[in-house]
Amino acid sequence: MYNRFDPDNTVLITGAAGFIGFHLSKLLLSEGATVVGIDNMNDYYDVGLKESRLQILNGYERFSFVKGSISDAGLVNHVFEDWRPDIVVNLAAQAGVRYSIDNPASYIDSNIVGFFNILEACRHSYDGREGVKHLVFASSSSIYGNQMKTPFSVSDRVDHPISLYAATKKSNELMGYSYCHLYGIPMTGVRFFTVYGPYGRPDMAYFKFANKMKMGEPIQIYNNGDMLRDFTYVDDIVTGLEHMLCNPPAGDEESGGDPFKVYNIGNNKPEKLLDFIDILEDKLGMKAVREYLPMQPGDVYQTYADVDDLVRDFDFKPETPLAVGLERFAEWYKEYYK
Repeated sequence: MYNRFDPDNTVLITGAAGFIGFHLSKLLLSEGATVVGIDNMNDYYDVGLKESRLQILNGYERFSFVKGSISDAGLVNHVFEDWRPDIVVNLAAQAGVRYSIDNPASYIDSNIVGFFNILEACRHSYDGREGVKHLVFASSSSIYGNQMKTPFSVSDRVDHPISLYAATKKSNELMGYSYCHLYGIPMTGVRFFTVYGPYGRPDMAYFKFANKMKMGEPIQIYNNGDMLRDFTYVDDIVTGLEHMLCNPPAGDEESGGDPFKVYNIGNNKPEKLLDFIDILEDKLGMKAVREYLPMQPGDVYQTYADVDDLVRDFDFKPETPLAVGLERFAEWYKEYYK
């Protein structure tokens, strides 16, 4: 039996103006928690969208925002000293598989150096009684690469990442485990599977498709549409995260007794990319001009999450149907962009 989230906790969320960070912050604030957000508000995608998310969060009395990058160790340390968070959720990262081909340095700065700074801050705050009780951090389904075995299980070997982005996420898991083992910091890594929904990321395929349909421009469909994705609605993602926050791992045989655990959060139902586009067209009331292209470097053919551990430990399974999630996205999209 898992412990329900305790709103008396102060939660530090990095990447709070990002897609998942925004939705998680909003959920916890609605439950009465104190949330401290960090975000560098970079221009990887539309800053106006990040500002819109932040404007909503600023409407909550118990939300505080710090603008800056987790790659700045001094800033991270000051935030920990000033706020003494009980729980840390590290969602700040340079995202995107294709972007990592042309801009590798940004992935090292944010995903490696930034995460190291978070680990160090947790280490120096933690003494077993006070300080950080639990660090939850974002990993990615990308680390499974192009393996053919399905569904993807957290027990699978993931030693062959096919993009730098995936390599940095695997590195986060290894770095996290070593800090957990050395310093006893309870830690949970979460591998997200193709998250979508309102206030999403414009660099992701479904959002790009919507923008191009609106403009009457062709949408690029890679591998000629022969791809499968375990699309996961954002509310399912943040509900899963909320269930984890007050349940740090106890340590088991698999982790060598260290309080470290990794979970998948996915819809456990891969969908054909072309079916996804058909539903999106229907919900937006627009038709796409389709341009079929070969597979891109770093892309994977299929994602498919095994969520048995999530169901066993938290009695929770993502189940939002694709048609329902895309309808909610379409309603938001048409309202937001008028």
